[in-house]
Amino acid sequence: MNTKRILLYYKYVSIADPQAIMLWQRELCTALNLSGRIVLATEGINGTVYGTIEQTNAYMVAMNDHELFGNIDFKDSLVNAEHEYFPGLQIKVKDEITNLGLDVNEVSTAHGGKHLSPAAFHEAIAQAGQNTIVLDGRNQYEAAVGAFKDAIVPPIDHFRDFPGYIDQNLDLFKDKEVLMYCTGGIRCERASAYLKLKGIAKEVYQLEGGIHRYAEQFPDGFFRGKNYVFDARIAVPVNDDILGTCALCSTSCDEFTNCLNAKCNKHFIGCPACVKTLENTCSEVCFQLVTEEKVPKRPMRQRIDPSLNNQPIL
Repeated sequence: MNTKRILLYYKYVSIADPQAIMLWQRELCTALNLSGRIVLATEGINGTVYGTIEQTNAYMVAMNDHELFGNIDFKDSLVNAEHEYFPGLQIKVKDEITNLGLDVNEVSTAHGGKHLSPAAFHEAIAQAGQNTIVLDGRNQYEAAVGAFKDAIVPPIDHFRDFPGYIDQNLDLFKDKEVLMYCTGGIRCERASAYLKLKGIAKEVYQLEGGIHRYAEQFPDGFFRGKNYVFDARIAVPVNDDILGTCALCSTSCDEFTNCLNAKCNKHFIGCPACVKTLENTCSEVCFQLVTEEKVPKRPMRQRIDPSLNNQPIL
């Protein structure tokens, strides 16, 4: 199989002129023929880039040579080069590199929870007692297909809703040791800081490198199912457990689909039988609307399922 590589990375670092860095990143990625998404803010950089081994190696060298971006923990995945994982290159400057919805000066990584290596995090869960809580820092749809055993999953669909969940459940964390995790570590940096600033938990820890790094060391550990990612793969298998259920028939399933009704575009778990019957719509209502051509259809994007040897499915 001809392979390419996806790099996932972030770094919280003070950037005086994000616009200038954006122009440099665009020039660098264009020269290297990389696609992906990069977000910049005064608080740092958050990126996912895709290209050949040589191209991504050159990108890492350029980043490490820059005065702001040395010693980044680049997480990588080798993928089938026959398929595209990003529609193009997007580089944006925003207020935050991941949207917690709070002032970066008031809730910064300087106040974040203590970092635990994957091995230390694994041991902490193994030794966990009644005063330990494992807390998912992601959205509930991500956790629907993969999560740590017995983790508390906030009922949120956007990271910006995480502070509200904490505020409404402070008693849950009173005098507890909290073990937080997310996909690659970036969200926990400030989410753990928010919880710590409440002064309610005994201690707050965060999984260094997130699920990505933990799964590399403990593929059959306490994390079960798939790791949700934000590219065409959607979710990457860590082990064979299936946590999700079809939203239409409740069959055990962990494959996501977006409703063909462009006005709906619901992101839902659907088994192959139901998706086929309803022709990629999420309900009988949307099926009828699409069939009767009363709504526009969403463009059918290629989705890559890693469990099927990276063969594209729609």
